[in-house]
Amino acid sequence: QVQLVESGGGLVQAGESLTLSCAASGRLFIIHEMGWYRQAPGTQRELVAIVSRDGSPTYASSVAGRFTISRDTAKSAVTLQMNNLRPEDTAVYYCTARATRIIVNTSSDYWGQGTQVTVSS
Repeated sequence: QVQLVESGGGLVQAGESLTLSCAASGRLFIIHEMGWYRQAPGTQRELVAIVSRDGSPTYASSVAGRFTISRDTAKSAVTLQMNNLRPEDTAVYYCTARATRIIVNTSSDYWGQGTQVTVSS
């Protein structure tokens, strides 16, 4: 089993910054992509940013230029630096990873428990 643990959520004012971190733990696995989704009340979960194993990022248009995703492959960790936050960024943010369990050579998607980000106007 691969476990993802997020941290860094909180309450900030519009225009401020926040950094989310996620670390994966487990045994005998290789992580391919890691990233972040978010879900606001009454909405579908949406992609925020994904980073490949080689560090290539993909961003949702709503956060491009404001958010930066990075990963430490050796530590199986990913960080989301969120700048110039807006009230519409308010959501529960979920860390996700696609990982292969070496012992069975199968890939699956894993999810963290989520961390709340609230941006006040």
